Amino acid sequence: QLQLVESGGGLVQPGGSLRLSCTASGFTFRDYSIGWFGQAPGKEREGVSCISGTGGRIVYADSVKGRFTISRDNAKNTVYLQMNSLKPEDTAIYYCAARPSILFSQCLLPKTVSYWGQGTQVTVSS
Repeated sequence: QLQLVESGGGLVQPGGSLRLSCTASGFTFRDYSIGWFGQAPGKEREGVSCISGTGGRIVYADSVKGRFTISRDNAKNTVYLQMNSLKPEDTAIYYCAARPSILFSQCLLPKTVSYWGQGTQVTVSS
């Protein structure tokens, strides 16, 4: 059964850190780029960061550059998003998504995603 399962969300104060994990099963993980998307209440889902199947290519949205770091461990079928210096505007449900690596150029766009996880809530508040 194909699955993407996110974990690691929670409530954190401004300036704090969280590490999200996305663990995959049911498909050949290394053949897919993995992206993280955030959806704030009342807003559209937006790309945050993504990483190619080998980990050799990485993209960040301008809003998170210098604060978030994406990485992957293909031996564990897992992608991580280290979130530092969190701001209240980072509050959102974060989803991981998989699409074939050939579509990496579209990796920050919600379209053409093959598989979505169920999401994990991140709340940044004092």
